[in-house]
Amino acid sequence: MNALSFCFLSKLVSRPFSMQSLPPQPSLATRRNETKPQIPPSTALSSSIGATVTTSIFDTFEDIIHNYIDPPLRPALDPRLVLSGNFAPVNELPPTECEVIQGALPSCLDGAYIRNGPNPQYFPRGSYHLFDGDGMLHSLRISQGRATLCSRYVKTYKYTTERKLGSSIVPNLFSSFSSLPVCIARCALCAARIIMGHYDPAKGIGHANTSLALFSNRLYALCEYDLPYNVRLTSDGDIETLGRHDFDGTLLAANMTAHPKVDPDSGEAFAFRYGPIRPFLTYFYFDANGNKHPDVHMMSLPHPSFVHDFAITKNYALFADIEMRMKTPIEMIVQGGPPMVTDPAKVARVGVIPRHAENESEMRWFNVPGFNPMHFVNAWEEDNGNAIVLIAPNFISIQHALERLDHVNSMMEKVRIDLKTGLVTRQPVSLRNLEFAVINPSYLTKKNRYVYSGICEPLAKMSGVVKLDLSKGEFEECTVASRMYGPGCYGGEPFFVAKEGGESEDDGYLVSYVHNENTGESRFLVMDAKSPHLHIVATVKLPQRVPYGFHGLFVRQSELNNL
Repeated sequence: MNALSFCFLSKLVSRPFSMQSLPPQPSLATRRNETKPQIPPSTALSSSIGATVTTSIFDTFEDIIHNYIDPPLRPALDPRLVLSGNFAPVNELPPTECEVIQGALPSCLDGAYIRNGPNPQYFPRGSYHLFDGDGMLHSLRISQGRATLCSRYVKTYKYTTERKLGSSIVPNLFSSFSSLPVCIARCALCAARIIMGHYDPAKGIGHANTSLALFSNRLYALCEYDLPYNVRLTSDGDIETLGRHDFDGTLLAANMTAHPKVDPDSGEAFAFRYGPIRPFLTYFYFDANGNKHPDVHMMSLPHPSFVHDFAITKNYALFADIEMRMKTPIEMIVQGGPPMVTDPAKVARVGVIPRHAENESEMRWFNVPGFNPMHFVNAWEEDNGNAIVLIAPNFISIQHALERLDHVNSMMEKVRIDLKTGLVTRQPVSLRNLEFAVINPSYLTKKNRYVYSGICEPLAKMSGVVKLDLSKGEFEECTVASRMYGPGCYGGEPFFVAKEGGESEDDGYLVSYVHNENTGESRFLVMDAKSPHLHIVATVKLPQRVPYGFHGLFVRQSELNNL
């Protein structure tokens, strides 16, 4: 295992637990799609079909670590709790026609809505974090008013290797390390698996379970601790993984952000990577043809910060250095525990750099105390380029961001940075607990009026969606429309699909998967983004439950044809 692979294998972790009886790891392909995971009888030796003798021996050592070295279980990492209800994984589903049970699908929805999320291939042997599951894409292909659902794993190197061996062998990045004894034991076991040729971490350790991006006529499934995986949709609506993509060898490091930004006018894609060793932050971009430009190392970032997302304007890229930082490799090994720590004494900052910068000489940092965004909604320039405005949900309780998502509150804010004077002003947009917000994609980098956000009750489950009007006055509540899904019904991140030839910014539809926890059924909702109550214009009954997940996008048929 090389040094970089080791750092990323060890960085994003949480403290595991000791299960008193260890279940074997049944393949989800042989399991029913129940709302709660089945817990098979305990065993000290994995008996997965197809597992080699050495795999079974290593699995036995893994069980010993779980039983006798791991510290006690924390509820936030108990797979019996984390993988319950609609967080439980489902089987793959081949293209299956769906029933439109309300209204009619608009003609402009000609393409596919695809959403990513975690869906573990094997039931966890020990502790499990929501971010640890294998990536599964849920695609609803829409054509001529008809819909077809398909759910497929992203066939990452990790997924295919474990599928071949019949056992989970790659440690979970968010939950497999906790203390020095555990780190020593698991690193030794990892080294033994590598020596025996079970897997090669240089070929990838990521799940590709976070988001999707479309640029340079390629569709990517992404997570921030691996390279992108190129995927495509077939003519019948199936999903194929084409492979891990390093952009012809120009993306030399082992990871890239899960949130690249694509300029809708130029076709350029902007991205970054971060990690626990210097340089802690590296920025780069791709031209419209997918050619990567040289790295820009941000040496002015003095510590390994947690940088999940960023924003771009027509001329700048913006990064947030929040009150949460990554532990150094030594801290991770010696201290164990969560991979990130919060520092209330740290002053949060926003960094601004020209988006075509060749080095960081023009990087400027602006103090924004208490501003802790995990995701950016949009940013643009004002005053002839002398000021920047950014929109983002600010995590008020940042200390709960990794383990107690149900305790997290985030408030949508508008932040204005005067590049001449350095003055930073802030304005609350809404006092509701909002996250996973989107805009009309064509307004990225431009001044936009409307924002559509999920209502977190609690985070990771959205009880509804709101429409915010940023043109409202400084002391006015900006919510102008909302749609609650109803008792026991929760969705995820909405996505805005513009009407073809639409005359206004909000002329289009919001789409989302919504699950009814009372009936166990999932549906696809289409809402009129311009109506005062986000009126539902179409409902599609889905043939299989769609678990709660992360980020998605809508890909038009004309774009699918070019993949």
